[in-house]
Parts: sequence; C-alpha cells; structure tokens
Amino acid sequence: MDLETQAQIYLADQRGISQVGFFRSFHTFNFGNYFHDSREPFGNLQVFNDDTLKAGNSLKLKLDKNSEVIIMPIVGGLEFRNPLEEGFLEAGQIQVFSALAETEYEIINPYETEDINFLQIWLNNASVDFSPKIEVNTFDFEDKNQLLPIFSKDNRKGFIGKYDGREKEEIALENSENNVFIFVLNGAFEVQDRLLHARDGLALSNFEMIDFEALSNDAIILILKL
Repeated sequence: MDLETQAQIYLADQRGISQVGFFRSFHTFNFGNYFHDSREPFGNLQVFNDDTLKAGNSLKLKLDKNSEVIIMPIVGGLEFRNPLEEGFLEAGQIQVFSALAETEYEIINPYETEDINFLQIWLNNASVDFSPKIEVNTFDFEDKNQLLPIFSKDNRKGFIGKYDGREKEEIALENSENNVFIFVLNGAFEVQDRLLHARDGLALSNFEMIDFEALSNDAIILILKL
C-alpha cells in the first residue's frame, strides 16, 4: 500500500513559550498553558521542550502518562532527582527515565552564576509491561560526520551527530510507516530539501529514506525514530 509522505516544519521563532523569572521553556508541541491547533503531539512524541534554568534554581515536573523521559544537557550540567535515582548529567550525556503516570521528578541548576540549557522530551509508552527504570548514555562529538546512537527503547531510537559543512548522509528506515522527528541544535541543515536553522524541528511521516546535508561547520542534528 502506498502511503502519502508528510512533512511539517516547526520554526524556532514560532514555538510556544513559558517564562518566569528563573526559568524559560520553548515548546515545540502543546504544553502547559500553551496550545495551538497545529502543535498537537506527533505520534508518541508528546513533549519536546528547549529549557533554560537560571543559576541556583530547580524545576519540578509531573507526568500525566507512562512515558520515556529523555533529558539532555546542552549548555552546562544539571542535577536530577527522581524516585529511582539522583545524580548529575553533563553535556555529552543523555538520560532516559522510564516513569509511570503521576511520577514527579526534579531538575536542578547546581551553578552559582551560570544558566543551563537542556532538552526535555517525553515519549508516551502504552506497553502493558512498562516498568520504571533509568539509564544514562554518553556520546562524543570527537566522532564527527556520523550519527551516534543515544538511546533505543522498543522501536524508538535516538541519534545525534556533529557535521562539517557540506557533509551529507542518508538514513534508511526499517519501517516507512514510522514517524521521524528531526531537531537542529546548532548550525543549519538541508533535510529532505527543507532548510532548517538552529532550534528548528521537522516531523516526517511515511518516508523510506531520509537524506540531509550540513550547511555550516559544527552543525548538530538530533534525529528521533518514533
């Protein structure tokens, strides 16, 4: 059966925003008090937040569904507390926290003067054998111009890569019906003939192959197979 390919761009300057004195969050999808008809969740990708937390402050969140919570520091490190563990994450690490609905967790900025920036991603998991667990994976941007695996949960996988300008790559999808979400952390890329700048996102459905090209040096791309 032929499936119609679909693509939607989420421009950085059109994201929702929540802001108080010590915290700012950009929302790619509907979150909290932010709602827009065009920002419904993308399959099981419910939350994709780009957060900045000021020095010495903390943030508490509560899940409304069984979820894989992915936390990735971008600038600075962060402390975390949840029912399973507490510890520290630094840039180059990613935490995948499988948590039941109603679970609360906390993120803390341990620095005295420096803000931190991190991603929070929530993937719904309706599996009947879902159980709480936590893992921390690492990646090294010294391995440039290739996609580095950062997590794998059932059929959901995450990759990140840092590229020199004009470097290209193709990704074959195991299942063309799967959703793919792409987020540019730094620099610019052309993905499926679409131009993406820093903090732009792109949702793709029903593609068998995805190709991209870095348009600037030290460009960083995050890819989620959902």
